[in-house]
Amino acid sequence: MNYSAARRQIAAWLFACSAMVFAILVVGGVTRLTHSGLSIVEWQPIVGVIPPLNQVEWEETFDKYKKTPEYQQVNHQMSLDEFKGIFYWEYWHRVLGRLIGVAFFVPFLYFWLRKKIEPGLTPKLLGIFLLGGLQGGMGWYMVKSGLVDDPRVSQYRLTAHLSIAFLIFISMMWVALGLVAERARSSADAALRKMQRVGFWLCILVGYMVVTGGFVAGIRAGKAYNTFPLMNGHIVPPEIFMIDPWYLNFFNNMATTQFNHRLGAWLLAFIVPWFWYRLRATPVSVRARNVATLLLLVLAAQITLGIATLLMAVPVPLGAAHQGGAMVVFCILLWLNHEIRVAAPATGLRQ
Repeated sequence: MNYSAARRQIAAWLFACSAMVFAILVVGGVTRLTHSGLSIVEWQPIVGVIPPLNQVEWEETFDKYKKTPEYQQVNHQMSLDEFKGIFYWEYWHRVLGRLIGVAFFVPFLYFWLRKKIEPGLTPKLLGIFLLGGLQGGMGWYMVKSGLVDDPRVSQYRLTAHLSIAFLIFISMMWVALGLVAERARSSADAALRKMQRVGFWLCILVGYMVVTGGFVAGIRAGKAYNTFPLMNGHIVPPEIFMIDPWYLNFFNNMATTQFNHRLGAWLLAFIVPWFWYRLRATPVSVRARNVATLLLLVLAAQITLGIATLLMAVPVPLGAAHQGGAMVVFCILLWLNHEIRVAAPATGLRQ
């Protein structure tokens, strides 16, 4: 059976779903930065799609929020109109999550019933769907951590929630890219194989940035050490190992989490330009070299945005843009990793 037409259709569907995941990550960033994530205290996957429709329902919803530690300890002077402002950020975040589930499952069912999915692709798509279900459960598990005593969600659960979202995005993008163009089985060129390995480790490094960024966000470490390039006058802040036992500093210490995140940014700032330069002398396609240049430019913009976000103590627009920028960097890096693995025609090689 010829799957070529179906491959293009499935790739387009996965790219569209990836765009929706991008959107929910940005909305999720705003939800976190505006402290809106604890405004809805129940998880109702079906009936929760309908928001309060009249004054009585709004009062009932607000009364439920009034019983939470966040209202009692932080927002006890909040009015109903102010509550609606934070409610809707969390509401649209949840609705968008449900829409992504429908946008993924219904076309998958169509492609599967029409036998358009080639052998070997079905397990990958089912894996992505299961990740989506896990993400929904993790989201509520995260929210629950802020409804008990301390009016903030666990940084561990927040980082897990963020990381799974990125994993879903990466999986969709990589599968879609694989459907657009066939990957080469192997390469006889040692320099190219080296660049492929470096490209893989760059993905790991960006993943490290996502995880450390999750802990920075989870303990609001971006509100501290708002200087650059030094951290309040120090290359390595003296408070970096002030918590005992020492390993908890990597998750609970503002100095350590922010230092770790900065360290990843510095590594990217040096490795990516070197990677771009070496690719100029490696037998890859012209498009691969163009994507490498795009990666270099986008990374420069993302680092600049991160510095501005830090210096201004994480204003909501910059914080949300920085989280979205991380996805753009990851997307382009995945594209580049794919391009240096495809079998380029002879005319596409460096002359």
